[in-house]
Parts: sequence; C-alpha cells; structure tokens
Amino acid sequence: MKNKDVKRSDVEKKLIGRREKVSFPELGIEEIEAKIDTGAYTSAIHCSDIHEEVQPDGTKVIALDLLDPSHPQYNHKKLKFSEYDFREIKNSFGDVQERYVITTKIQVFDEVIEAEFSLSDRSDMKYPVLIGRKLLKGRFVVDVSRKNVAFKSRNKQQKKI
Repeated sequence: MKNKDVKRSDVEKKLIGRREKVSFPELGIEEIEAKIDTGAYTSAIHCSDIHEEVQPDGTKVIALDLLDPSHPQYNHKKLKFSEYDFREIKNSFGDVQERYVITTKIQVFDEVIEAEFSLSDRSDMKYPVLIGRKLLKGRFVVDVSRKNVAFKSRNKQQKKI
C-alpha cells in the first residue's frame, strides 16, 4: 500500500492492550484496571446502590456509589448526576437490561476523552471498567497479546521529565 493510500485516521490510532489502567478525572478515580472488550458496544463502569432521587427543586438525579465497599479504590463518595439517560443494553450473556448511562471523562494515555458509560453492578466481574467499541472506534487498535500499554507509555514519558 502506498503512503497516499493510508487513511489519516489509521495513522493516528494508538495501540492498546486487552487490559489497560485508566483514570476518571471527574470521578476521582486514578489508574483503575479496565478490560478492553471489542465485543461490547457500550462502555460500562461498576457502581452500587444506583437509584433515582428527586431533589428539593423537583429535578430528578441518579445517585450511586462508584465501585462498592469491597473494591480497594472505593472512595465512599455518593455521586449524583442530573444529566443521564436510561437505555436498553445487552449484557455479556446477550440479555437486554435497562441501565442508566452517564457521560464522563476517561483518561487513556495522556488523552482525556468524553465518553458514555452504562452504570451496572460488575461485582461478579474481574474488571470494574469495560471499554467498548463506541469509545475505541477511530482512536485505538487492540493488541490482545499485550496489556497496560497506555499505562507503561505514560510512566516512560513521566520519567523523561
């Protein structure tokens, strides 16, 4: 293939592994392990005690605990979101579930990306965060033989400074 035939978007994609350490700057979570799942469309994050509340001014919010008390990065903060959606999402078994979906920022490498995450109880899963195709598309290429590529790259860059 000649250089002029290579799409600009193909050149800019970063290589990531099957697992990556990511951060959520708006949620106060640093370097949490995420599973990269090209079979999943929507990304997901583990939450517990997810429920809707009505504020004194009448607005609805969803309240939740990010992660759960058994997770080492659980920070005991009750989070509330006034902007959210409620959608049907297929789980890993192909069953449709209704889940809340929020938009928040995730950091992979030094790139901060605004992305949608469905909120679900992932306590039975090995990884509290799942990164799906919608977030990956146009940004990353997955090498399933590698892991923590972004995390290792960030550490190398920080040591150079």
